[in-house]
Amino acid sequence: MMQTKRTIIISNRLPIRIERQHGELHVIPSEGGLATGLGSIYQDEGNVWIGWPGFVPENEQEKESVTAQLASLNLIPVFLTASELEGYYEGFSNEVLWPICHYHPSYTVYDPANWEIYQSVNEKFAQKVKDQDLLDSDDVWIHDYQLMLLPKLIRAHNINLAIGYFQHIPFPPDELFRAIPWRDELLEGLLGADLIAFHTYHDTQHFLNACSHILGIAIQNNSLRKAGRSIYVEVFPMGIDYEKFSGLAQSAAVQQRADEIRTFYNHRKFILSIDRLDYSKGILERLKAFESLLQHYPELYSQVVLYMLVVPSRDTVPKYSELRDEINRVVGHINAVYGTNEWTPISYFYNTYCVEELSALYVAADICLVTSLRDGMNLVCKEFIASKENNDGVLILSEMAGASRELIGPILVNPNAIEQIREAIRTAIVMPVEEQRKRLNDSLEIVKKFNVRHWVHIFFKRLKEIKALQKQELARRISPAIIQDMLSQHDASKRNLFLLDYDGTLMGFNKDADAVTPTNNLYETLEDLQSNPNNQVVIISGRPQDTLANWFADKDYFLVAEHGAWSNYPYHQWHSKNHISTRWKYPIKQIMSDFANRTAGAFVEEKNYSLAWHYRKVQHGLGNLRSQELVDNLRYLLPHYGLQLLMGNKVIEVKNSELNKGKAAMEIVHDFQPDFIFAIGDDATDEDMFLELPANALTVKVGSRKSAARYYIETQEEVLNLIKNFTNTSKHSQNEFQHIEKN
Repeated sequence: MMQTKRTIIISNRLPIRIERQHGELHVIPSEGGLATGLGSIYQDEGNVWIGWPGFVPENEQEKESVTAQLASLNLIPVFLTASELEGYYEGFSNEVLWPICHYHPSYTVYDPANWEIYQSVNEKFAQKVKDQDLLDSDDVWIHDYQLMLLPKLIRAHNINLAIGYFQHIPFPPDELFRAIPWRDELLEGLLGADLIAFHTYHDTQHFLNACSHILGIAIQNNSLRKAGRSIYVEVFPMGIDYEKFSGLAQSAAVQQRADEIRTFYNHRKFILSIDRLDYSKGILERLKAFESLLQHYPELYSQVVLYMLVVPSRDTVPKYSELRDEINRVVGHINAVYGTNEWTPISYFYNTYCVEELSALYVAADICLVTSLRDGMNLVCKEFIASKENNDGVLILSEMAGASRELIGPILVNPNAIEQIREAIRTAIVMPVEEQRKRLNDSLEIVKKFNVRHWVHIFFKRLKEIKALQKQELARRISPAIIQDMLSQHDASKRNLFLLDYDGTLMGFNKDADAVTPTNNLYETLEDLQSNPNNQVVIISGRPQDTLANWFADKDYFLVAEHGAWSNYPYHQWHSKNHISTRWKYPIKQIMSDFANRTAGAFVEEKNYSLAWHYRKVQHGLGNLRSQELVDNLRYLLPHYGLQLLMGNKVIEVKNSELNKGKAAMEIVHDFQPDFIFAIGDDATDEDMFLELPANALTVKVGSRKSAARYYIETQEEVLNLIKNFTNTSKHSQNEFQHIEKN
């Protein structure tokens, strides 16, 4: 019986907790947002969720017992030892990745032993995934920073799988991430996925910049290219189970409990904050702001109460235990200084509550205060919004939380600006009900639509689209079968024309363009190709005429320079298009020179009929910025002079629109009358050639980006091997084409 497509979800923790009661282990389902959103998926027959079950078994019997209980829930445990948890979770995950991703580099501890354990635990997870006998059609969804190496490990096992990764915490700027000694391995690990997603646009940009600046991978819109695959980086803000929280808030039991809470606090203005114990949550800053409120607005004495719930977390990590102690001290100080026998300003609880009690707190609250110093999303604020369909209230939200990029109605604050938080609380206290309702309704619409199930749906929809795009790319990628077909056409023809670009095609790029001179290998390949009396080679380039003449003047093949401004076809004598105007060069050169003068490493190259602004030697990010500024400054002049702007690889070129490789190539085609055409190039200038050539021409793009070419090869290093297939073709056998497949 054929196995159907499955979905494998992988996270550090399974969506359950295990409790020991009277000597027995009990499995209790989680009520968390992720468990809710993915419940309809992992509970389907055949699908599974892989993760740590949350406890360390005392013996093999406990392992077997828990494994059997979890199997009925479609859950597969990865058992970790106490030392593995210490090194992988408390160590590397929470003493390196967590502080770096939350912009606290001074809190990091770079322990090589913890890194080794992090690697081994990721490998343990990978082995558990491999044990599932994965099919090419299966989907794998990996969650969060504890498993950053896992996508690559699974990809190595099966290159065809659809692998998605979602990071629930922020991704930091590349200059912060660069500090991690093992940053390359972490990025390479993530690039095993097909889809990498984050909560916010800023996170995606930070990740793309890290791949570009640290690994040197080129970015194309929101995608990267690695090992022959296009990898997409997307923004998918996580939602909550809206119906659950909305329904609870309207239930009689929760309404009654909310009334009890209000009554207990004498219907004072009820300010609610709920956080896990963490230095990224801005708890101390919030307490300072609340104390400042009491100092500056004494009329609020006994009129407000801050109900602060802190959920225990990572108590054994030194920074967390220090934070807990400091919270206790500050809360005690404020209550002692400002409190009275009838009024305690802060009700502080270090505890875990059930979802019904949380719902009652949301309903009872007049103000929800979220002051994260850095947060991937923060779902508390969304749960508060969902609980306010029929109740008024105000959300004060840190602009450093991912939710601030989505929600429209909250009062946004800088969590480090104590006075700003203070004034936001004051504004919320006196805010008219009509304004509260409008702000809530603006956010309610977003929270309701972009709920957790919608989040899951759009993630898998995008993953499916990406696999389809990859399949289309693969169909265009040159393979041994395509080469066989090309050679059959070539061998059956008598007049074979080869149109070959130079930079980025026959030769790779270099920061010094003058250093990219032909190699012996290139000369030999072209000579072999031209030696067949049925073949005619044409090098068609944007290079100046004198450069090409210097390199290839004594050769039998023809040369086209400056995109067609110069040519030595058909008699090996150079001639130019003298009727083309160059009066435009003065104003364009002035602008280009101005940008070169304020951009170290940039320079202007003047050719007979074009100008090029090179920025290959410019600092990476600065070069991209200046090039875009230059393009914006040039655009208004282009139509006036009839010019074309070409954005190549680290070069911006302006030339007469009458000149392009397509027109130059077709002039030769019309005269030469070939019955076989092979054309290859790597950038925008070659697209003109691909578009102009007849439909039966064999056109090849170097690189897999969108192109008018029929086929592509992945890298410039493959070009000469491809061309060599056309030399002495009668000697070739199928075995000689395998290098393409290996590449």
